[in-house]
Amino acid sequence: MKQKKIDFITYPQEAHMVGDGFRVHNLLPYNEGMSQREMDPFLLLDYNAEMTIEPGVPRGVGEHPHRGFSTVTFAYKGSIAHRDSRGNKGVIGEGDVQWMKAARGVLHEEMYEKEFAKKGGQFQMVQLWVNLPASEKMSDPSYQAIAHQDMARYELADGGGIVEVVSGQYKTVTGSAKSVTPVHMMNARLKNGARADFSFPSHFTTLLLVVEGSVEVNGVEVPRDNVLKFKREGEDFEIVATSDNTIVLVLSGEPLNEPIAARGPFVMNSHTEIQQAFADFGNGEFGELQSE
Repeated sequence: MKQKKIDFITYPQEAHMVGDGFRVHNLLPYNEGMSQREMDPFLLLDYNAEMTIEPGVPRGVGEHPHRGFSTVTFAYKGSIAHRDSRGNKGVIGEGDVQWMKAARGVLHEEMYEKEFAKKGGQFQMVQLWVNLPASEKMSDPSYQAIAHQDMARYELADGGGIVEVVSGQYKTVTGSAKSVTPVHMMNARLKNGARADFSFPSHFTTLLLVVEGSVEVNGVEVPRDNVLKFKREGEDFEIVATSDNTIVLVLSGEPLNEPIAARGPFVMNSHTEIQQAFADFGNGEFGELQSE
């Protein structure tokens, strides 16, 4: 096997608000070298770097639609309440992951969970959009809630930490999340000096985000809140934690190599399909949120 080559490392650009509750750095697709085509099958990565939420009322993003992809939300600090037009609802708390396959259409909202909003505290989240192939874009939506305590785990040697597997596989451990196409998602939680080695097919799109602490990857330093993107060359790389309580989000997925037509909350394969999505939304075909 051959070592995977680093393409570049980038730090968060200026943050912007999504709704009235999420202050996010859009790490893709708007950074150079991270377009939707270059990051296929990953469409968007919004990173709410750690921030302090003052006590108050629930804020966030109100009712809005999606079609043509899946949203995956990783909660690192704080908690969010989710509900959607398919009748799904729940709280995404620290360490939890929510995977919503929007497919042919979902309305949903994401707000600070009431008790968290009332008390305030530290808040840190990632939302990732993963494209669906043309054959699945108009399939039925689905919802997966993966509680932190139920997450698949691989114990590293010498008590150096764990790799939590959300989807795909790490060594002998397989994640519980069901993805339509091959996508590996995992959190490496490492003590200072601990090592974790990874291997993904060379043609997969592979990147990592340092959520806490700092690491060396193939001998190159990567600080907190930075993203490292690999070239589509080689298979293997190693992460070495250079601080305690390090958390690294590792993502690797097989490109779909299909046309991408994106506008707002819809991602399809053609402009005509985007127009149809807006028409269907306007006609109420995405359903409605039930009153709480």
